[in-house]
Amino acid sequence: MAEKLFDSELKVMGVLWREGDTTAKHIADVLIEQVGWNRNTTYTLIKRCMKKGAIARKEPNFMCHALVEKEAVQEAETNELIDRIFDGSEDKLFAALLGRKKLSAQQIAKLKDIVGELE
Repeated sequence: MAEKLFDSELKVMGVLWREGDTTAKHIADVLIEQVGWNRNTTYTLIKRCMKKGAIARKEPNFMCHALVEKEAVQEAETNELIDRIFDGSEDKLFAALLGRKKLSAQQIAKLKDIVGELE
């Protein structure tokens, strides 16, 4: 994906990632309920995502299809966060996340498993 997706565009993509291919009308209905946007706002955001190469549109019924995977966007956003806020240091990010709150034994075990898979 060439261009960064902004938070509002990620809300549109979130509906597609959760529900799969669906109509623009359905995306608008979901976002009316979730965030209170009007239909025109959602349609504008869908068009922006199309221009950025994140959504393809098919007829009939303005059927929308995600062209980028959620994992690819998550990776790009994480890399940007690490570069921008943590001076490119993954361990600084990890330390910041761990220092936020007391973790349960289950959360600690899960993190150990993740680290173990990386070794």
